[in-house]
Amino acid sequence: MALVVLVQPPIADFYLTKKRTIPYGLLSMAANLKAHGYDAKILDSLATDKAKPLALPEDFAYLTPFYGRPDQSLFSLFHRFRHFGYSFEHIAHTVQKLKPFLVGISSLFSPYHATAMATAAAIRKWNPDIPIVMGGHHPTLFPEAVIASPSVDYVLRGEGEETLPLLCRALEDGTPMDQIPGIAFQDAGKIKINPPHWTADLSRLPLPDQKNQGYYRRKNQDALVIVASRGCPMPCSYCSVSATSAHGKFRRRPVSHVLQEIQNQAARQDIGFIDFEDENLSLDKPWFMALLAGIRKIFSGKNVELRAMNGLYPLSLDEEIITAMADTGFATLNLSLGSASKKQLERFRRPDVRAAHDQAVSLARQKNLSCVSYVIAGAPDQTAQDSLNDLLYLATRPTLAGLSIFYPAPGSRDFDRCRTLSILPENFSLMRATAFPLDHTTSRLQSVTLLRLCRILNYMKHLADKGSALPVPRPPPGRGSLFDPASGRVSISEQLLQWFLYDAAIRGVDKTGQVYVHKTDPGLCQAFTAAVQSHPPAGLKTEGGQPAGNRLKIIGSQTFIPVFGHQDGLFKLG
Repeated sequence: MALVVLVQPPIADFYLTKKRTIPYGLLSMAANLKAHGYDAKILDSLATDKAKPLALPEDFAYLTPFYGRPDQSLFSLFHRFRHFGYSFEHIAHTVQKLKPFLVGISSLFSPYHATAMATAAAIRKWNPDIPIVMGGHHPTLFPEAVIASPSVDYVLRGEGEETLPLLCRALEDGTPMDQIPGIAFQDAGKIKINPPHWTADLSRLPLPDQKNQGYYRRKNQDALVIVASRGCPMPCSYCSVSATSAHGKFRRRPVSHVLQEIQNQAARQDIGFIDFEDENLSLDKPWFMALLAGIRKIFSGKNVELRAMNGLYPLSLDEEIITAMADTGFATLNLSLGSASKKQLERFRRPDVRAAHDQAVSLARQKNLSCVSYVIAGAPDQTAQDSLNDLLYLATRPTLAGLSIFYPAPGSRDFDRCRTLSILPENFSLMRATAFPLDHTTSRLQSVTLLRLCRILNYMKHLADKGSALPVPRPPPGRGSLFDPASGRVSISEQLLQWFLYDAAIRGVDKTGQVYVHKTDPGLCQAFTAAVQSHPPAGLKTEGGQPAGNRLKIIGSQTFIPVFGHQDGLFKLG
């Protein structure tokens, strides 16, 4: 059988969330290739702990005052830019050894498109005669620019499971390329582009096989990613797969199809974790309840943790659903709030879900579930004061605060809005949350300040769960003060918090013990400290007095607490 190698490229960024990088799309494409008589191998460049520090790219230089120095506190931000995954040379040499008939490269997210193109260039250099096809969200929206590269022979727009086997067949028997749905290619110097292809009936696709994903094991058990639907029926302005975006329409798989996929994996693996990457997992109550009942049957007598990390729509959650989720294995509800500002929710084209959000948090507490509530900051026309109010809204509720810095996603309404306002970053690489891409009604300085305040807020919630009141504010020592490096991060963080509550200056401690002040917006910090001292943040404890979500996690000899935003969701204690 002819071999097709499907490549997940490396990425370059400040952090990587390992449990979110299982290449589900490539696994699905591989399954359909095999169903059509082709061999398929996935070269997952991210299935490694390799992370090479890189010099901050010149385009990112404006971030230096925000990230700059290392910080030992428990509420520190990331600060090193890294290449995560295998090197481009390793990928190219691996392809050379495999001698495939065709190479497919995934380019899902526009901020990482540069590394996808660098992957293609390296493969082309060492394998000049192998056809290279690229697919994913970015090539779907920008086929002309991608196909203009000498490193890419074909682009498949939209969903590629059905079209990639057609391309393989055309390369074998000479079928005219322009008859392939979703294809873009050059012919005699002219670029030909077909409309994107979207699979009408997802149940027609063969089930992907995740049995060789050993790198993604969690707590010595296997982890799965499941995508039970594609697209979204909601019109949210910031989303590139919403009903008003350039993505295909919303389609949901039959419950039986999803359960069969899970059953197939459970029969050959020790499953301990399943993440549903759907946009609207709980939107259809009968469908969702049937799914949960089927999962309970598959894993009867076993403990499997379930998550829906893309977020749950609060209006879709009621007591019956949350009870069923708790009984099935959900330990945490990731709640999509968006904002607590009615005006901002209108800008986001989202319904007012505040009451439903609070009800879901209350019901979750009753079922001993933790919650993380997500809000967006830094969007066009959004004010920093509204985002600060969002944090203070979450401060008084038993949920972790999840602050997502807005980035303009190509294909979304807000991307077009940013283009109209002439506030888009200079290139796609800067359109990522870690780059604080917009400097509009919320400045970059305000965005980084809000992110730091979110970290501090969640640390305060951890203290509340320990039964500790906020520490007494104390004046900081003089300039040039030092910490004993052996003090430990807990001691360091407690003292930094006391100083912060005294003068609203966010400080860090570098590896030598030197204390320094982070660059932040003074007004936001002062308003935050005044608010939390008059109304101390709530912890996450249930009525029984046991922490529902901020439990200490023991890993080896080290102790961690969950704090939103870190690459693994964990911060080390000491």
